[in-house]
Amino acid sequence: MDGSEGLGLLAGLLTTMAFVPQVVKTWRTRRAHDFSLPMLVMFVAGVAFWLIYGLITNARPIVYANAMTLCLASFILLVKLRRG
Repeated sequence: MDGSEGLGLLAGLLTTMAFVPQVVKTWRTRRAHDFSLPMLVMFVAGVAFWLIYGLITNARPIVYANAMTLCLASFILLVKLRRG
């Protein structure tokens, strides 16, 4: 692993972990009413495209970070769609 890949992994870790408190709150309350539905849909789509880009370019930090973020954001989106 070179320095740029390490930097990418650190950046991905931090941005992905920033989402965890929101997932924990959503899990506990079983509600996502504070989230905008259009924002969540666009965010999940954007993260999915970043994941595809990372897979195509074989960029491990992009793949790892966006795969995890996609799971976290999709959970919040699903709660939003089910319960508001």
